[in-house]
Amino acid sequence: MFWKLPSLSASCPVESILDKENFTLEELLDEEEIIQECKALNSRLINFLRDRAQVEQLLRYVVEEPPEDADSKRVFKFPFIACEVFTCEIDVILKTLAEDEELMNLLFSFLRPNRPHSAFLAGYFSKVFICLMLRKSVQLMNYIQVHQDVFHQLVDLIGITSIMEVLVRLVGADDHVYPNCLDVMQWLANSNLLEMIVDKLSSSCPPEVHANAAETLCAITRNVPSALATKLSSPSFVARIFGHALEDSHSKSGLVHSLSVCISLLDPKRSAIASPLMYSFRNQQMYEPPIPINPETINAMLPKLGDLLTLLNVLSDENFLPTTYGELRPPLGKHRLKIVEFIAVLFRTGNEAAEKELISSGTIQRVIDLFFEYPYNNALHHHVESIILSCLESKNDAIVDHLLQECDLIRKLIQTDKHPFLSGDNNQPTLPAAGKHAPRAGNIGHITRISNKLVQLGGSNSCIQTHLQGNSEWNEWQANVLQERNAVENVYRWACGRPTALQDRISDEDDLRDRDYDVAILANTLSQAFGYKWNDDNKEDNGTLDRDDECSCTTHGYGDTTFKDPPNTWENKEKSNHTRVGCIPISDTQHLCLSNITFPRH
Repeated sequence: MFWKLPSLSASCPVESILDKENFTLEELLDEEEIIQECKALNSRLINFLRDRAQVEQLLRYVVEEPPEDADSKRVFKFPFIACEVFTCEIDVILKTLAEDEELMNLLFSFLRPNRPHSAFLAGYFSKVFICLMLRKSVQLMNYIQVHQDVFHQLVDLIGITSIMEVLVRLVGADDHVYPNCLDVMQWLANSNLLEMIVDKLSSSCPPEVHANAAETLCAITRNVPSALATKLSSPSFVARIFGHALEDSHSKSGLVHSLSVCISLLDPKRSAIASPLMYSFRNQQMYEPPIPINPETINAMLPKLGDLLTLLNVLSDENFLPTTYGELRPPLGKHRLKIVEFIAVLFRTGNEAAEKELISSGTIQRVIDLFFEYPYNNALHHHVESIILSCLESKNDAIVDHLLQECDLIRKLIQTDKHPFLSGDNNQPTLPAAGKHAPRAGNIGHITRISNKLVQLGGSNSCIQTHLQGNSEWNEWQANVLQERNAVENVYRWACGRPTALQDRISDEDDLRDRDYDVAILANTLSQAFGYKWNDDNKEDNGTLDRDDECSCTTHGYGDTTFKDPPNTWENKEKSNHTRVGCIPISDTQHLCLSNITFPRH
């Protein structure tokens, strides 16, 4: 390269070190350009670093804690640079590591339980492991198959996020790295790896362990079809997961993350959207076919619905949470919200046995009551609305009758809309603050959407139509309130402040004349109001003011200052239905700024 020529640049510091008769690895690691030289495949440097002694020393920087009296370079710089050397993915260096069992033992010695595991060294270990998986996957998997205690050590450290990422890679979230993927997945399924990860959902584990174990299990569910995913969705494992979720009513973390795994079993794509980690691990496709759910998986979940329904009862909870509008006695809590989300996903599977169980257990009625008991919890409203829509769109008339008749949904929607403020009833979990006027209920928008869905489906579903037509209160409310609200909230009819949709932009001559006429009226109005006029000297030459011409504005009565807009101010007028006006000086100390005022077309 030209910068290495003596006539054009100084010699490279790394080359200067390599030219010495005696030099150390630390001297190279201390040079800023070592990583650049590695990526440039400097042959002299790589031949030195590929030596077994140098690879061993690099590994020690990566996996061993520095001495207490070590300087900052030994603590921070050398481990970082050593890790970066491995992540340059130079084949001969990785080959030296992967084909030497003693060096592999040194690498995995980081996982031993009798030593400290700092977060930044765990990150370096994770990066080296992933490089080996990408470039030396056969040698790595052969080593793990011989040393299966690696599984135990990884799972024991799953609370460290970097180690969790290693497990996610290992269980096949990035399965294209395995040349014999099916064999590896079957071998992993035959091991006890899955049992160990599921048991980390136990209430005896801390929340960070619950979270990372759930993320790893969700990664397995997203990798269907695979032997591990099939094993995880079996009835025995579903029962095992629910056992950990419900073994201790005080462990909310275990319940929440166990239900996250169950939700992922029912809807793997849902957990993929919620996990930003997966976007770096899997190739995203524009379309993926729906993943069929094993009915046995659903049937294994149904016996636990009664226990989950008990947890939705808020009467026995004595916690309270002060808010800006009053008090929550008790707050809904993340665990109850996760239960409602699980019910919504379970309903969307369309499983008949699940629908019958949800009706007979009173689960649907309870979640609808929560919708009205917590009028300011938008996340709850979203999930309950999903449940209601699933009921309305069901082909089973028994579900529709249960929703509209036994749950009395229509009356509750109307009454909440007519009285959208807190009642102050001490038996309700949401109470207004003393002496303060509570804000309007936060679920009115969801009520409007549910009501519109009722009207829409009533035209094609005779069961819904029968319930609506036989309710005089509904007919009156729909005609006088709902229709008027829809007209007001129809953004396509708004005349002010609406971003113009592409299909609304009309380019015929009449519309252009109308918009020019609006500009003329605006100019005349502003001239009368603020004492300035548009300088349209170009009009004398061209007859009309071209929309793409530069426009200037001259003030009168406040000095001779002339304010001109930039030349490109009007360039995009044809692409917009709005006119922006610049800043108009009113006095020496006051300005009228109209730069953010939008004047739409009529």
